[in-house]
Amino acid sequence: MSTFKPYLSETESPSRTEMQALRGLTLLEFGTDWCGHCRAAQPLIAQALATSTNWQHLKIEDGPGHALGRSYRVKLWPTLVLLRDGQEVGRLVRPADAPGIEMAMSKA
Repeated sequence: MSTFKPYLSETESPSRTEMQALRGLTLLEFGTDWCGHCRAAQPLIAQALATSTNWQHLKIEDGPGHALGRSYRVKLWPTLVLLRDGQEVGRLVRPADAPGIEMAMSKA
């Protein structure tokens, strides 16, 4: 059993307008609970977030026809979109290690 929080379904996910209205730093994670790449990335993302406590983390379930993922042009999972005050300032696709995530977050 996974100890990580599940992805928000499309009906639970915020809209692009709501995302753009966010203040502060937000890490959007697009993927699915059954994706092997997504599952492998969970400890890396958790480690990076543990050292950067000022980040809000939203896990968004993605798939064909999911509006929010399409609006961010997500093609592979997991895709991490880094937002500052609702605007994209960075992106990682299939992150391989926690230091890489931490570095991207520190530049945001």
